[in-house]
Amino acid sequence: MAIATNLPFSEWGTVFPDPRLVAAIVDRVTFNAHILETGTQSYRLRTSKTTTCRPR
Repeated sequence: MAIATNLPFSEWGTVFPDPRLVAAIVDRVTFNAHILETGTQSYRLRTSKTTTCRPR
């Protein structure tokens, strides 16, 4: 299973309102896991910020 997110675990509480639920999810997702942190900015976010919308 692969899970991709741009939020660190410390900010998952903004998505899931129950702190116990967040702790349980993080605990289960990270057990025997390989966590890869790229440390890079999102290409899609950067592109969408620099692209201007032209009227049709």
